[in-house]
Amino acid sequence: MRFFEDIAVGDTEKLGSHTFFEDEIIAFARSWDPQPFHIDPLLAMRTHFGGLAASGWHTAAVWARLRAAAQARLHEQLRARGERAPRIGPSPGFKNLNWLKPVRPGDTISFVSEVTAKKPSASRPEWGLVFTHETGTNQYGRLAFEFTNCVFVERVEA
Repeated sequence: MRFFEDIAVGDTEKLGSHTFFEDEIIAFARSWDPQPFHIDPLLAMRTHFGGLAASGWHTAAVWARLRAAAQARLHEQLRARGERAPRIGPSPGFKNLNWLKPVRPGDTISFVSEVTAKKPSASRPEWGLVFTHETGTNQYGRLAFEFTNCVFVERVEA
């Protein structure tokens, strides 16, 4: 992200894409979400999913990795131009997390972040709050993942 003052409602950023493969889906689920429809393709056939599906937390973790990588690339570009990169604070939370379509082995999810609102922090004048709508769309153009995010972003002027 850029400085709070440089961010406009409606700004959209493509974070990148990720293809989910069966072995990765199973490995993540074994460690973090060991449910039959995430770890066993045969048992998954008999569940409401009708086959193996990635954990929603796996989808969220991939989003987090791509978000951090996009931020690091932007900050690297700013520094390469001799500009100061803003501090990005923690997220005070998110809401409305929805896993709308199962993510299957072989699915490629493309993640996008759109700024929906922003406001100066009432308690920390050196920071602003930026609200975004985060989405993950599969290769068929169907929304598979979404949530509303909030993050602290450094202000140029306090």
